[in-house]
Amino acid sequence: MTTPVGPLVLFDDDYYMYVLQDRASAEAWWEMPDEYACGFDALARPLRMTGEPHRVVLELRGDAPAEADLRRLVARHYQRFMRGQTPPRASGLPEFIAELPVEGS
Repeated sequence: MTTPVGPLVLFDDDYYMYVLQDRASAEAWWEMPDEYACGFDALARPLRMTGEPHRVVLELRGDAPAEADLRRLVARHYQRFMRGQTPPRASGLPEFIAELPVEGS
């Protein structure tokens, strides 16, 4: 399996979204693996998180993209946590991902 392509879109156990530049920054930034619900790389491939507190590892769960799931979860995040803001509307995946707010930018 290949390495996840950044940016990575991660959701915590409350489905709050975090967009992190790449795998290394995401693994350094995320503290508790049990607070992770799901995530995707920039190609909409699902990710899994393993490891222990402050030492997490992100890896692909497979090569098949789950773009519909990613878009649904992003829309849900905007509806719950970013009221009044519109989620990206780009039809292409690269443009959609590029419009997401990256942590620390």
